[in-house]
Amino acid sequence: MMLSLDAPRGTRKPDLTPMIDVVFLLLVFFMLASRLSNDAALPLANGAAASDTAPVELRLVELRPEGVLLNGLPVALPDLPAALQARETPPEAPVVLRGRDVTLQDLVAVMERLRAAGFTRLMLVE
Repeated sequence: MMLSLDAPRGTRKPDLTPMIDVVFLLLVFFMLASRLSNDAALPLANGAAASDTAPVELRLVELRPEGVLLNGLPVALPDLPAALQARETPPEAPVVLRGRDVTLQDLVAVMERLRAAGFTRLMLVE
């Protein structure tokens, strides 16, 4: 009895259809997921002042891991808007914010708190 072997087959090409389907599903997923996020804009003052205005005292708010400083003096975060309003500066004077080793979320939370208290000219410095 003689053993017969089938004729060798040609090489088979891979089917790319499932991979293309997965790529399109990922594309649709990321397109939809990117539209679900809410972008918020926090307007900041540009720091440019007219030359004919008198210089005003800046109000410097420093955020640090150990707490908040207003012009170098420690102040509690809930008391910050009241402490800013108690200063003898015009209401249109800018509030300068500086974050030192704090998260961006902490900085944005302070900005939102100040904006809710009526401070509209916020300047962010490094």
